Amino acid sequence: MVITPDFGDVIAERMLAVHEALAVRWFERLVDLIPVDERNVFPSNSLLDHVPALIREISESIRLGGDAAMAANTSILDKARELGALRHQQRASLHQVLREYQILGGVLVQFVLEEVERLSTVPSASACVFVVSRIHHAVDVLSQTTVEAFVSLYTRTISEQTERLQQFTRMATHEWRQPLGAVQFGISVLQQAGVGDRAKRTLDVVERNVAHLVDLTWKLEAMARLHEGAGDTVVTQTVSLGTVAREAARQLRDMADLRGVDIRIAEITPEIAIDVGRLELTLVNLFSNAIKYSDQSKPERYVELSGSADDDGCRIVVRDNGIGIPKRAVSTIFQRFTRAHAAGDSLTAVEGVGLGLSIVDECVRAMGGRIEVESLEGEGTTFEIILPLSV
Repeated sequence: MVITPDFGDVIAERMLAVHEALAVRWFERLVDLIPVDERNVFPSNSLLDHVPALIREISESIRLGGDAAMAANTSILDKARELGALRHQQRASLHQVLREYQILGGVLVQFVLEEVERLSTVPSASACVFVVSRIHHAVDVLSQTTVEAFVSLYTRTISEQTERLQQFTRMATHEWRQPLGAVQFGISVLQQAGVGDRAKRTLDVVERNVAHLVDLTWKLEAMARLHEGAGDTVVTQTVSLGTVAREAARQLRDMADLRGVDIRIAEITPEIAIDVGRLELTLVNLFSNAIKYSDQSKPERYVELSGSADDDGCRIVVRDNGIGIPKRAVSTIFQRFTRAHAAGDSLTAVEGVGLGLSIVDECVRAMGGRIEVESLEGEGTTFEIILPLSV
């Protein structure tokens, strides 16, 4: 490529000579962009010095002309990272951070055009393209470094906020359990005491709503437990599938008796090396769903679990003869806050927010397995889980 001799050096020298004026141009545009008072766009002299320092380094990059020059300058990259940290502290958006460097690039390219008009000898087009490409490359390196620092801090903040929310959820659900249990007991005592029809209807409404709160509390706690160990090394234990299933059934015995649902656990022989907590959480949710959506018009209501092992792994089948899932809803039941039956569905008085099956799906995936569902309205639902025998 033939270029006008020394044009890059001319621009680099001129940019170095007026870098403070160029920094002022940049700053004047930033005042309207960054979401803080003008005095805090660069709140210290040290940070304010970053602006001309970046422009000085860009002029050096133009003079040297090498792609690696800017990327190898650890001092200037540190300044770019400090800008990323500053913008994060100022609650700027990623768009604003990117726009900041677009403005810088625009200011410098405009400066090159002004210099071309000022020079007595007009440089070749290739020389201009060369200089402008040097500017864009240097600005891109600085922008990428600033964005990486900004995104890293933003991600850390989100993680910390998520952890605080999970801690609050665990604490709140633990504290809610006792008073909700006391309210349930009080309702039971009042119902047994014999009250008028109007009072009985009121107690029934209160009982349904308290049961809904208890179920929601349990699910929130389950989600907190699930995500609490999401980033940890999975601790596996070799257990009998039947043992875990019977423990899950024991936890729901009162609920099943209230709705007249028989929980049947087949004689199961497979042993499996698995995250026992997630497996138990999966079965509890599936049993709970089957009980809540049992068909009260049927004289016999049940949910049954069977299991087997083959070359593909451990197969767990949970089948019920409940009201079933509408065909339109089968493909979405594992999504959060999705319910197969609307709250006012005449087939069921069940209240909920649609978290149970999403918890099941997350648990199964975390255990390295998959889950499938078949359902027919009015007849029942079958869930099949395939898990590896070991991890």
